[in-house]
Amino acid sequence: MALAAVRAGHEIVGVVSNSGEDRFGPPLNWDDSFPEADITLIAVRDSAIEKVASDLAESGPTYAVAAHLSGFVPVTALSILMERGVSIGGLHPLQTLPDPELGAESLAGAYAGIEGDVLATDALTHLAESMAMRTFHLRDEHRPAYHAAAAAAANFVVTSLATSADLFASADVDPNVVRPLVDQIVSNVFAGEPSNVLTGPIARGDLETVIGHLTAAHEVSEEVGAQFRLLAEATAIRAGRREEMRLWS
Repeated sequence: MALAAVRAGHEIVGVVSNSGEDRFGPPLNWDDSFPEADITLIAVRDSAIEKVASDLAESGPTYAVAAHLSGFVPVTALSILMERGVSIGGLHPLQTLPDPELGAESLAGAYAGIEGDVLATDALTHLAESMAMRTFHLRDEHRPAYHAAAAAAANFVVTSLATSADLFASADVDPNVVRPLVDQIVSNVFAGEPSNVLTGPIARGDLETVIGHLTAAHEVSEEVGAQFRLLAEATAIRAGRREEMRLWS
């Protein structure tokens, strides 16, 4: 976020980091006098957000807006700052950020969920749009379901493709041969109802083939077998074949 903001013409006036990661702006400590700023962003794990908000409140706000970057934690977690006269909000970048450089590049074109009071919402929308992000309103009460959806879309896909790659490798086939298939499936999903684009033996109810797949996966390793079974069971539920699934055991 810091790299993308700087590239969009913003200035980072200070960074407080317990890990010592201060290459994105002038390093600050909690006992320093904080510089004036338009926005303070809290980019920490979810469980630490309220503690950081409390520490910021103790240091004396020198900024108009404070926001966290969590997609799960409600904006009300920053209420202690609102009591100090700070506008509070949340900006969740709906994008995978595996490292600073790749993350900064991938923010352009991604969506950002925004919530907060009027001033915070305006400031965060301007910040996101300046980085070429597209914004949408994310209500606090919807955050758990929204974040579960985002986690499923991002991480379950990785698990599925990693399991596929393990099986391809066991067959001495380059996993990249599946790229056109995956690209087309993703396109099909976003073009219609996901359940209607399922194909293959689970969707058809070809139980002998499914059992053969499960056997092959377990022969690769216990871990691959367990992952394949869980993914197959989830697919059977989505395909409306939950009862047939009981025959796989």
